[in-house]
Amino acid sequence: MSMITIRRGTLCCFLIILLGGTSVSWGDESSTIRLTLRDAVQLALKQNPQVQIASINLAQSEQDKALAWSALLPHLGAQLTDAALRGNFEALAGRPIPPFPRQIGPFQQFQGGASFSAPVFDLTLWRRWQAADYASKGAAAQSQSMREQITLLVVSQYFSCLRAKAALAAAQSRVDLAQALYKLASDLQESGVGTGIDTLRANVQLQAEKQSVIAVETQLKTSLYGLSRLLNLDPQRKIELADELKLVAAPPDQAGQDLAQAYGKRPEMEALQEREMSVARLKDAAGASRWPSVRATGSWGYQGLAVTNSIPIYEYRMTLSFPLFTGGQIKAERAKAELELKKVGQEKQELRNQITLQVQVAKAELESARNEVEVANLALKLANEEVTQARDRFEAGVASNLEAVTAQSELARAHDNQINALYRYNQARADLARATGQMEALYGK
Repeated sequence: MSMITIRRGTLCCFLIILLGGTSVSWGDESSTIRLTLRDAVQLALKQNPQVQIASINLAQSEQDKALAWSALLPHLGAQLTDAALRGNFEALAGRPIPPFPRQIGPFQQFQGGASFSAPVFDLTLWRRWQAADYASKGAAAQSQSMREQITLLVVSQYFSCLRAKAALAAAQSRVDLAQALYKLASDLQESGVGTGIDTLRANVQLQAEKQSVIAVETQLKTSLYGLSRLLNLDPQRKIELADELKLVAAPPDQAGQDLAQAYGKRPEMEALQEREMSVARLKDAAGASRWPSVRATGSWGYQGLAVTNSIPIYEYRMTLSFPLFTGGQIKAERAKAELELKKVGQEKQELRNQITLQVQVAKAELESARNEVEVANLALKLANEEVTQARDRFEAGVASNLEAVTAQSELARAHDNQINALYRYNQARADLARATGQMEALYGK
């Protein structure tokens, strides 16, 4: 197994631990759930905690947008007051003033009615709403990015499970072969044709193959546990894989079209673009603070000493306000927004370079893995033929079983090479889909 495969497996396990959440039961805990790759992806997108958190963040950004919009709408209110008043006239006047009494009241006061307030012209509020709108679109792109990331993790983990499943089947078939060769060696020894060393050598090979089965079984179990964690299933729920590890047709090589598609489809790029627009609107909002704003307010109601003797009262007001001196606040806000725009620009350039690298590497690995699969298939065919010939020669008594044991080792290596080549091919295909922003479209629908 190559270092690239080991590192990728380590990274997947780390991300599974990082992104996994509290497991929940899904149906009958005692039953086994049979999942295709598409089923696993759809289930993860439905109940993975990180996907749910991203959806909540999107809902929060929608509420921020609603709050910004509400600042542009009229606000209406109503109030009802019935009070008893008594005051000290001397305290209000600052000294006694004969012949006025010392106290005022007590007397009742009633007032009830409605009031309103509405911005007639406020460019700052308008720009802030635009910024919130772009921020909401950016949150939607970030949510989609999380869905793409979870899809990649699920697909990678599912392929790891398929690799372990295929390796287990191959190991079990080699155990059957080793068992048959051990029996053949024992029979030949009993008949006086074979030797004890042949039987011993065959038995050693049989035990080695059995040990390999144990190791692969453990690898399959741990891979299934990781998949269950990503799917947020109950830990006691058993998973059965419905798919097999095989060669799936890859999309045709489209040269520069893949990069253009990646730049346009990657949700991370869209999120940065929406963030850039949001920051630009905030900068405009800071600049708009220098403009005057017009606000209309008013109230209408009844006022009197009691409800029975109340009379209509009203107040309507139009207020024009504009800043004269803000202590450098507007300048600082614009400078801060300008720095944020430069930061986003650098992040966009870095992401663009990263996407270019990911697409190129994924395409190179996909082509390499396709060739590896062809070579591995041929090598496996030749290894099977070698085992057959070595077995026939040993059974005919023209050679010891050393050739058969050597052929078994080569067969095991050929099996591993084929399984790893198929895994690398499918993983490279998934990496290319992730690099071009098509993970959910390819594996989840």
